[in-house]
Amino acid sequence: MIVCFFGAYDPAYPRSSVIKKGLRLNGVDVAECRVQPKYKFWLRYPLLISRSLSFLLKRDFFFVPEFCQKDVPLAKILSLAASKKIIFDPLAPRFETKITDWKRRPPGSWQARWNFKIDSLAFKLSDLVLADTHAHKDYYWRNYGIPAEKVEVLPVGYDDELYRPPEVNRRAEPFTVLFFGSFLPLHGVELILEAAKIISAEEASVSFKLIGSGQTLPRASALASKLGLSNVEFEGWLPQSELPQRIAASDICLGIFGKTEKAGRVVPHKIFQAMGMRKPVITARTTAVEEFFMHGENIFLVDALEPELLAEAILKLKKDANLRETIAEKGFDLVSRDFSPKAIGSILLRIIERKLSPRRTPFCRSP
Repeated sequence: MIVCFFGAYDPAYPRSSVIKKGLRLNGVDVAECRVQPKYKFWLRYPLLISRSLSFLLKRDFFFVPEFCQKDVPLAKILSLAASKKIIFDPLAPRFETKITDWKRRPPGSWQARWNFKIDSLAFKLSDLVLADTHAHKDYYWRNYGIPAEKVEVLPVGYDDELYRPPEVNRRAEPFTVLFFGSFLPLHGVELILEAAKIISAEEASVSFKLIGSGQTLPRASALASKLGLSNVEFEGWLPQSELPQRIAASDICLGIFGKTEKAGRVVPHKIFQAMGMRKPVITARTTAVEEFFMHGENIFLVDALEPELLAEAILKLKKDANLRETIAEKGFDLVSRDFSPKAIGSILLRIIERKLSPRRTPFCRSP
């Protein structure tokens, strides 16, 4: 089988990178027909067409990766010309991200309606739609009117070559709680800072490091200054290759604590990545996260989005080294077995064989 990744996507983005690697590890040939995400459709479409013609008939499926809703119509035209199927992996709808999560425009604005139509068309034209959680799958078919059987769940997973436990774990004081991410509303960074304020009064030896940048960073920085937080350090955006070092140097990693609707439907890369490095993770209890993980066994969940509860969870794990190490070990065992690239690729192959080629023999065997 040959799968062609198609569109204006970032080849290094963790979601599509893990899937590509996973397919290759399962014996699938992966081709790429892409342009830079910055290109507008009037330039993007001619470039994609010219780059696809030379090998169009040699591909079995078009795979349109995350955030490429606008490329699905072109993929559909090309797929019809070559009798191919389209697999679309939105990761998140434009409407959900830009309107309900980022709140860039009112829900009734023309921009909101336009983004919803772009999502709807991409879902309609695809032969198979992937969702990262069952919660997102339900959101897709309930809000966009697509058949539930058209959507299959494929967790985001993580790159187990990049995010893996160090051979020698050299820890140093102080005890460090790490957050890394793009400072989206769903991350709930303000709640983390409020918890840091509580902890500073009870356990001054706990240090917080926040890595990344994004929409809520200015607000978070202002709040940290207002609270007078001396136990919090902001570090700018780092290339993904440097993140494992920071994770290795931490004692606890934080997931997400946002109060937006989207926060309840996603399990972000950071959770899988931190677990892949054998670190205990604390995150908000949501329907989505409980699809994959169990509180007190391989993750520590905060029941309500209150800074007092997050502070309590952090202090509990700091004081109980055995619990901290048990959660870290079992989390690592789980993700390294079920959410590695090879495991994700195997899941996707089974989905394709079941949904798009029900009467054909398996495409390939794992090496």
